Amino acid sequence: MGMTPEEMMESMRAGLLKKTGQPLEHWVGVVQASGHEKFGEQVKMLKDEYGLGHGHANMVCQAAKGRFDADEGDMLAGQYKGKDNLRPIYDALEAYAKTLGKDVEISPKKTAVAFRRSKNFAVVTPATKTRVDLGVNLKGEAGTIRMAEEKPGSMCTHKIKLQTADEVDDEVKAWLKAAYERA
Repeated sequence: MGMTPEEMMESMRAGLLKKTGQPLEHWVGVVQASGHEKFGEQVKMLKDEYGLGHGHANMVCQAAKGRFDADEGDMLAGQYKGKDNLRPIYDALEAYAKTLGKDVEISPKKTAVAFRRSKNFAVVTPATKTRVDLGVNLKGEAGTIRMAEEKPGSMCTHKIKLQTADEVDDEVKAWLKAAYERA
């Protein structure tokens, strides 16, 4: 009898930890922070810069894309567990994002949800128990009091802090639309 997919995954995770001294989550973070969007570039970076074998690099990049996580609905529910008051903010952002075009992809990860087209144009993160952060990619735009500029190299160029669904107003929607149009 062969191993179940779960056992194989555990075996691969254990092998990665043993070989590198770092758990899968560490390597997923490396990939997500790398700025490489394409799967092949991510695999190559892990192999070339960190000496990971192809199997481990492939697993890390699959995990970074959220492929092994349970169902996306579960991931989304997990993000807002104990923060139910924030879910209407997310729902308002998602509902608006979906009106921007048929090519909008909603991609829940463990701690955030990416709104993407050819690349991420926005990332929604329940940052605290009272706040959702909406990251948008609007390179070259000057920040405002509401739309603060992020430091270079961040996943998004700007961050908007939202505490109620009512704050998903015309201004926020205009920023989301502009970010979508650039993606």
